[in-house]
Amino acid sequence: MAELTISQVARQAGVRPSTLRYYETVGLLPNPKRISGQRRYAESILSRLAVIQTAQQAGFTLTEIRILLNDILPSASPTLQWHDLVQRKLQEMNTLLQHVQHMKSLLEDVIHCGDVQLADCIYSTGQKHKMMGND
Repeated sequence: MAELTISQVARQAGVRPSTLRYYETVGLLPNPKRISGQRRYAESILSRLAVIQTAQQAGFTLTEIRILLNDILPSASPTLQWHDLVQRKLQEMNTLLQHVQHMKSLLEDVIHCGDVQLADCIYSTGQKHKMMGND
């Protein structure tokens, strides 16, 4: 299995090398093997970085990501200790998905608007979504 330098990992993951060093410091990434003082990462680190980036985009804190990566995912199922966090994050994700879906619907309505003034369309579309409970 090929080993990657910090520059190679940073380039492939789309982050700065300083980000990788920081992730090591806060426990998101394991300390890599070193050859002549230089960090060497297994290619699998790219998958872990993808999980970190996805979780960040979904609103997870670094602490929550560390718990997810180091405590929850390695186990067969979430322990009682982490069950509440998993439940809370699932609820947050469901709420986020609803908001995104509502905004998508609003934008689709706006793009198909036939009103002369776009502001009128936005207002009427917004009222429609409010009446539908989508606000």
